[in-house]
Amino acid sequence: MDTTPSASALSLHDARPYFEKALAHGVQHGIIDAAKLAAIDADAPKGMVQIARYFGSEFLRPELEKARERMVSLVSLCLQESSGGDLQQAAEALREHSFLSRSKSGSDMLKRLIAMPESSHFGMVGHAEAQTPLLAIWSLRSHADYRAELARRSEIAQAVGAALWLAARCELDAGDLEEAGTDAESVIRTALLWRALAPRSTAWPTGAALEKALAAQRKRAAGAALAAPAVALPPQLPAPWHALVQAQCEAVRADCALLLASSDKQQRALLRPLGRLRARYFLQDDPLADVDDYERALAEGAALDGADGLDEAPAPASKTWDKATEGRQDEHALLTLFVCLAAGMPKKTLLTEKSATALLRKIGRSGFDAERATAFIRQHAPQAWADSYLALWSSFVQESQATLCSDRVGAQQEALALLRRECHVVAG
Repeated sequence: MDTTPSASALSLHDARPYFEKALAHGVQHGIIDAAKLAAIDADAPKGMVQIARYFGSEFLRPELEKARERMVSLVSLCLQESSGGDLQQAAEALREHSFLSRSKSGSDMLKRLIAMPESSHFGMVGHAEAQTPLLAIWSLRSHADYRAELARRSEIAQAVGAALWLAARCELDAGDLEEAGTDAESVIRTALLWRALAPRSTAWPTGAALEKALAAQRKRAAGAALAAPAVALPPQLPAPWHALVQAQCEAVRADCALLLASSDKQQRALLRPLGRLRARYFLQDDPLADVDDYERALAEGAALDGADGLDEAPAPASKTWDKATEGRQDEHALLTLFVCLAAGMPKKTLLTEKSATALLRKIGRSGFDAERATAFIRQHAPQAWADSYLALWSSFVQESQATLCSDRVGAQQEALALLRRECHVVAG
């Protein structure tokens, strides 16, 4: 009779928790003695009560039963991860360490996992749900689930780390990226594209700066075959991020070639806020860019009118003002706009607490240029009110600039309080 196992023979599946497997292996092979078993028996009830209390109540039997399940799961997670699935090593770890310490180690592993970024979008980084509900979920998940989530979040953390490093080279920090609502991949692609087009620049590109750099690249070609510049890793990029950043180079090279081959009109369409390429790149807002685009459109419209023999005057300058102020003329809204202009931030007539804090960080890094707002008022404000707006702004600068620019301890809280009082700052 042939007793050779067939390909369809069933194999046994051991569904016991890993802790139970390691414990049985240790007892069977003399690794764990009676004294250690007694210590585990004494520690287990203490651990159950602690876990039940942490997640709910230690006085309800269902909570205690669930706590027992969580404790076994946590110990199993710790043993399987540390031993790499080797029961001999797991049994030795049980012998060398207390049962409660293995439970705590498993809990610490999950806490570190939960603390890792869940999304590469900077608006989500650091805003995870409360830890306890997530820990309650993960304390009952399998080791395979843990490893899969760890791999996913580790990749996200790598992207976030690389993006922050690249942004810091242009004096941007996590607060700036969070305020902009961008993601790590867009930051990485933009850094690669900008370094290829403007390797000496130390400022993060705006839409206008990128268009200018593309035009300069075309001009340098001087009629010759236009090839996209080399897209390479930035010097001194830490080695752990090389592969991740390198993976974006080919896509950036293709996008750069597409932009260089496009006409000015096509290029603007690709890079406008809802354009096909804009979503893939993070271009910093220019406080006056929208106004300049609006004025250019007005000028082009006036030129067309002139070509048609029409004698209508161009749109009054106050329309530009209305666009920038969003039609709001109260002092708080105007001061908010002027402060944003002076700080080199996107123009707004209302700030959240978060954007106000980002504005103060920007002032700390780049300074406060009151003249930018002054020039804007003189050029765009309705003539009948320009003097009043200049007086309002001058008075604010005299009283507030020192506080906004101070670097002494506690100055940021004073500056934030000043913005709440004089400008439009809302929670959320």
